[in-house]
Amino acid sequence: MTPKPASGVSERRRLARRRGRWAEWLCRWWLRAKGYAILAQGHVNGRGTGAGEIDIIARRGGLIAFIEVKARATHALAGAALSANQQRRLTRGAAAFLARHPQYANCSIRFDAMLVAPWHWPRHVTDAWRLED
Repeated sequence: MTPKPASGVSERRRLARRRGRWAEWLCRWWLRAKGYAILAQGHVNGRGTGAGEIDIIARRGGLIAFIEVKARATHALAGAALSANQQRRLTRGAAAFLARHPQYANCSIRFDAMLVAPWHWPRHVTDAWRLED
């Protein structure tokens, strides 16, 4: 049995975090190249709110996109990693963000996913899911 590092975080988890940060950086770069302004990254609404972290919040014209980044071995695996439960948490997070930023009240909103796989450009899936009514 391999002992865990003193910090209590396994090497595998540390590498996954590093890969995730790199994927988010790549996606922000890609979005800027497509004409988006990055409003926030790694936006957290607070513990106990039932809302998850939003990887990227970007704006292009009158549109605000709440974007979840998934990095896996293939684009298909990355797309499959976005669960319905996670979509609900991100939707609640978007509502909390908009409530705190009334200047975006007149903007359209959209939920996107960006899928990252090694040696491929990020795949931007626009309108990946919709608000539940």
